Amino acid sequence: MSQAEDPTSVVQRQLDAYNAHDMEAWLATYAPDARQYEYPDKLLAEGHDAIRARMTTRFQDPDLHAHLKSRIVLGNTVIDHEHVARTFPEGPGHVEMVAIYQVTAGHIGLATFIIGDKKLS
Repeated sequence: MSQAEDPTSVVQRQLDAYNAHDMEAWLATYAPDARQYEYPDKLLAEGHDAIRARMTTRFQDPDLHAHLKSRIVLGNTVIDHEHVARTFPEGPGHVEMVAIYQVTAGHIGLATFIIGDKKLS
C-alpha cells in the first residue's frame, strides 16, 4: 500500500475486507493507533488490539455483509451510507449506518459510526 493511496481506495479496501470477513486485510486499512467511535463521542476501540477484539465475533457471523448505498468524499474524509446485514442476539436482521472515515497516510485513523435502529428479518 502506498502512502499516496487515495482515501477512497483505502475505505473501499476496508469495505471489501469487511465483506470477505478477512480480519487481517481489514485491520491493515487502519492505523495502529486508530480510534473507532459511536457518534458523537463514545469510544468503541482504540488501537489494533482493541479493534480486533471488538470485531472478532462479528467477523465469524456468516450473515455479516455491508452494502454501500452511497459515498461522499471530501479531502481525506470518506462518508459511507451502508445497509449492514448481521445476526443479532435476537436473530438475523440489519441496520442502516453512516460511517465517517478520516484517512491519513494511507490508513484510517478515525472512524465514527452513526448507527440506525436494529431491524430483525
